[in-house]
Amino acid sequence: MTAATETLAIEARGLARAFGGQPAVAALDLNVRRGELFGLVGPDGAGKSTAIRLLCGLLRPTGGTARVLGLDLRTQPDRIKARIGYLSQNFTLYGDLTVDENIAFFADLHGVRDFRARRDELLAFTRLTPFRRRLAQALSGGMQKKLALACTLIHTPELIFLDEPSTGVDPVSRGEFWNILSDILARGVTIFMTTPYLDEAERCHRLGLMHRGRIIRAGTPDDIRAALPGKVFRLESPALTAAYHALRRHRPAASLVLYGDRLHFWTQAGADGARAAAAELEQGGLGPVAWREIAPSLEDVFIGLLGAEGDAHEKTGK
Repeated sequence: MTAATETLAIEARGLARAFGGQPAVAALDLNVRRGELFGLVGPDGAGKSTAIRLLCGLLRPTGGTARVLGLDLRTQPDRIKARIGYLSQNFTLYGDLTVDENIAFFADLHGVRDFRARRDELLAFTRLTPFRRRLAQALSGGMQKKLALACTLIHTPELIFLDEPSTGVDPVSRGEFWNILSDILARGVTIFMTTPYLDEAERCHRLGLMHRGRIIRAGTPDDIRAALPGKVFRLESPALTAAYHALRRHRPAASLVLYGDRLHFWTQAGADGARAAAAELEQGGLGPVAWREIAPSLEDVFIGLLGAEGDAHEKTGK
C-alpha cells in the first residue's frame, strides 16, 4: 500500500453498477481523504444513492475497482462493513422499540458487547437522553435522524456514509444535526454524504457533482465555482417572471435561474450578453431593466455545468 493510498478513505476507479442493462453508476472516479467531509451533489437519478450503496459493500459492482479504508471492495466487503457506518434515506429504526432498545439492537448487530457506556455517550452527544424510553415511532423527524445517527455510530466507525441525512427535517433540527456532524469530524471520522441542499454543500471540504452516473466536477466549493465559464449577472425588471419566460424563448434553461425576486443570467458572452438580454426585455415592454455582474452561487454553477454537460451529451450521443 502506498503512502498516498494510506491518506485516502475512499479510492474508486471506473466503479460501475447497472440494473437490467441500464447504468445507474456509469464510471465513478473518486478520491476521499481521511478526516474530510465529502459531499456528493446531483439531480435525482444521478446515481448518488447507488454510489453510496456500492461503496458500503451493499451492492456488487458490475465494473471498476474501489478501496475503502485501504480494503478492496470486491474481495473484502465484510471487513469494510465492520469499520463503516451507513445512514440511509429511509426510516431504518424499529418504531415499536424505545430509543435505548434501538441502540442496543444495533450494538448487538455489530457485535458490540459492553455498549452501555458508549450508548450513554451517544445519547448525551445527540441530546436524546431525556427521550431514551420513548418509542422511536413517537419521535419527531429530527429526533429520529439523530437516533439513527447514534445507532450508526455505536460501533465507533472510522467512516460514515450519510444519504441525504437532513431531508424532511425542520431547519432547527438541521442546524442541530450539523453541529453533531462537526463534532464527529473533530474526532477524526471521515464523512461521505449526499445532499440536495446547496447550503449544506457549502459546508463540505470538497464536493463531487454527479450527473448520469459520473462525477463531472470535483473540488472545494471555490474550485467548483471557478469551473463555470462565462459570467453570471443579476437582472432586475418590474416583471421578473415574464422576463424569465421571454428570455427562455431563445436561451437554454441552464442559462437562467429565477429565485423569487431575483433573476440570474449566465452567459459566456460576458457583459455583451447581459446588455443584449436587457435590450431584448426593454423592447418587449418589460423595462426598465437593470443588470450587474455577481459572484455565482453554487446553484448557478451546478445548473450551468449540468446544462453544458447535457449539451455535450446531445452533440456526441454519449
